[in-house]
Amino acid sequence: MPFYTANDGCKLYYSEEGTGVPVIALAGLTRNGADFDYVAPHLSVRLIRPDYRGRGQSDWAEPETYSIPQEAADVLSLMDHLGLEKAAILGTSRGGLIAMVLAATVKDRLIGVALNDIGPEIADAGIDFIKAYIGRNPMQKTYAEAAVARENFMSSFKDVPKERWLQEVEAHYKETPDGLVIRYDPKLRDAVLAAGTQPTPDLWPLFDALAGLPIALVRGANSNLLTVETADEMTRRRPDMLRADVPDRGHVPFLDEPQALDVLQSWLEALE
Repeated sequence: MPFYTANDGCKLYYSEEGTGVPVIALAGLTRNGADFDYVAPHLSVRLIRPDYRGRGQSDWAEPETYSIPQEAADVLSLMDHLGLEKAAILGTSRGGLIAMVLAATVKDRLIGVALNDIGPEIADAGIDFIKAYIGRNPMQKTYAEAAVARENFMSSFKDVPKERWLQEVEAHYKETPDGLVIRYDPKLRDAVLAAGTQPTPDLWPLFDALAGLPIALVRGANSNLLTVETADEMTRRRPDMLRADVPDRGHVPFLDEPQALDVLQSWLEALE
């Protein structure tokens, strides 16, 4: 299996498939490369999917390194490992924040950024939702039970096939004799809660750092993390930003919805 070594020696996993424009797909906070299983068949690109430190198949590390600046450095280490001078970023939630940090620090290594339900302002409701579950194993004992619970819990999503919810829980939990276990280091919770005790930084300069790069925004119309007001301000600042507000989706869209695919395809054409 493909691994690379971060600047502090942590061994990190990635996968890649396809040919063409290199697109590094960065997952949500607690998630992994499986986030992009649904959209991958629709993208004619060289799709590179890393697992962050402490998540998926990557090594666990010291909790204080579970930070956006370190994870951005890990992306650069991956690019160096692959010999990539430049790449595009498709960032879901946390991955979009990492993309904006990269734009603010090493913009010359980016060719474009697509953001999935993330912006420079994060709604309190979304943060509270994350704090409620992060670092904790689900109460359900089997994938089947968890899929039903997830369907009921994710009330901001409508008309999602039951098979999709089962696919979700299989990607993000391990089924063991003692029940389901999260596929990431539980100490990620410590890092997130510690970060929450610090003053909230102004992230708009990071978004503004995307100037000159082709950008796209996919937003769940029912998102509790990216408000329509923030998305509208992003559009005001970047009138050329490609945008889709996906109906019947919360945080985050799966990215294989027709509206999301249309925007991503237009974004890929802009990269070329």
